[in-house]
Amino acid sequence: MAKVRVHLLIRGRVQGVNFRRSMRDVALRYGVYGWVRNLPDHTTVEAVLEGEEWAVHKVLEWARVGPPGAKVEGVDVVFEDFRGEFTDFKILPTPRQ
Repeated sequence: MAKVRVHLLIRGRVQGVNFRRSMRDVALRYGVYGWVRNLPDHTTVEAVLEGEEWAVHKVLEWARVGPPGAKVEGVDVVFEDFRGEFTDFKILPTPRQ
């Protein structure tokens, strides 16, 4: 199976609704590693996912809807070269502006 890496920007009501924790749980269920964090604009979550192509697509499908309480308005997806740099899925702190 092919391994892939995607960089996501998820916009909408995605902060304050357990989006990051839920994404981590879904990713780990499918064996996908990487990270997720809120961006300082209060309306965007950023994530990088790596894993088997089918599994990353499962997490991407979930990200288009999110957890209860979320209202995803859009997801930007950029496929990147697989690097294999992750061994876990982390919730990172919000970067400073």
